[in-house]
Amino acid sequence: MSKKKPFALRLDAELLEALEKWAADEFRSTNGQIEWILHQALQKAGRLPQKKKENEQNNDELANEES
Repeated sequence: MSKKKPFALRLDAELLEALEKWAADEFRSTNGQIEWILHQALQKAGRLPQKKKENEQNNDELANEES
């Protein structure tokens, strides 16, 4: 599991309240909800780094296609 790095985040009170409610509705902590939202946004934008295993699998698939 990757190491998590703490940092401060300033949010408007109304935004934080909405995030807290959404997190509770999804049975997540507020921090977990923010992390999930960021992960989804990065994935959608194609900016999420690939994990080492995924890179190896993709390389293997490309090698098999070239054969």
